[in-house]
Formats: sequence, C-alpha cells, structure tokens
Amino acid sequence: MPTDWRRALAIVAHPDDLEYGASAAVATWLDDGRECVYLLASAGEAGIDTLAPAEAGPLREREQRASAAAVGVATVEFLGHPDGVIEYGTALRRDFAAAIRRHRPELVLTLNHHDTWGGTYWNTPDHRNVGRAVLDAVGDAGNRWIFPDLAEEGLVPWDGVRYVAVAGSPQPTHAVDASSGLERAVASLLCHRTYIEALTKEDPETYCRTFLEGSMRGVAARFGGRPGVAFELFIR
Repeated sequence: MPTDWRRALAIVAHPDDLEYGASAAVATWLDDGRECVYLLASAGEAGIDTLAPAEAGPLREREQRASAAAVGVATVEFLGHPDGVIEYGTALRRDFAAAIRRHRPELVLTLNHHDTWGGTYWNTPDHRNVGRAVLDAVGDAGNRWIFPDLAEEGLVPWDGVRYVAVAGSPQPTHAVDASSGLERAVASLLCHRTYIEALTKEDPETYCRTFLEGSMRGVAARFGGRPGVAFELFIR
C-alpha cells in the first residue's frame, strides 16, 4: 500500500463494517502517525432481529464509538440513512462529497462495492450502494460545479484524494502488514458484542479472534507470509 498520505476518511454503511478486518490496518496507520475519521451512512438499526430499530440504533452507535476508540479513532460520524434500504443516488453522493470536503483526506477507505464477496456469496444492497457512491463522491468532492451549494455552505472543493482503498473486495490488489494491529482489531470487533451475540452462539471473543486471524492468514498466503489486510486500491 502507498504510504505517501497523512489523512484518511473511512466511509461505510453500518457499524461493524470496518471491524471485520480493516480496523487492523487503521490501527497500524495510526501507529505511524496518520489520522483517520469514521463516517457511517446508517446506525445499523435493522441489523439485529431480536431488537427493534428504535432500540438497536442507539445501542449500535454506542458500540461503534467504543469500537473506534479501541483502535485509536476519536471521530465517528453518522449520517442517519435508513439501514437496509440505503439508496444509491445524488443525495448519498452529496453527503459523502460534503464529508470529503470537510475532512480533506488523501485516502478514502470503504467496503466492497462489488455484487459478490467472491464466487456466489451475494453482497448486500447497502454495501454495494455505499461503496459505489463513495467512488463517485471522490470525484464530486473536487468538482465545483457538482453540488455547488456545498461551497455556499463553506465546503470548498477538495481534489486531494489520491487513493480509494476498498476493504473486503474479491479483487484485492494491495495489502497492509497489520500484524501489530491484530489485538486491537479483535478488541474493536468485540465491542459489537450485542450484534455478535445475535449472530452466533460461539463465544464472542473466540468468534472475533478466529475470524480475524483466519482472514489475515488468507492474506499472508499472497503477501510473503505476513499477516495482513487486503484492499482493492484505486489510484487517482
């Protein structure tokens, strides 16, 4: 992965999207003195079958803030789009372009925008729509004639994004040696305890560690034996 950047903005659909691997890379980047802000399109309120959205949303926001803090991320923002039915379109692109102009990152991080996770395992509409809107919003953020009202609000164009890194892509091109971030990544994913306990009957810590260690070993097979986090990297 390139290292000639200082500020990152991570834009994903739900709480826990970053914790299934990418947070180990974030922890490693922060160790190196870089900055990262998290932006979530939704609060993930439709993600727990046993909890009504009105109860699940605030709970998942709290878990996400704790999760971010576990890897050293201090700023977490929520846009309030409805979980499960996030729509691709100009409204979503505008929200993301505004955030890019506000935070002025050189690297934008998002989650898999492809139709599948590889093979026949279908990706969700929220992930697809958010990921594609992120890729488009990077260009929107630098174009003064797209969403000109943003400039009127003080958000001047920002064309400084050099890279877009897509986590969880079935077509990875780059990797980050994230072995030093593994323990914080496990702690970060474990912060989503309510979600995990609804997802599996396995011990939550065992579940988190098994998933992340397995994922990083899978990257190591293509990364010189080093445990890592893989990304599909778009270079501007």
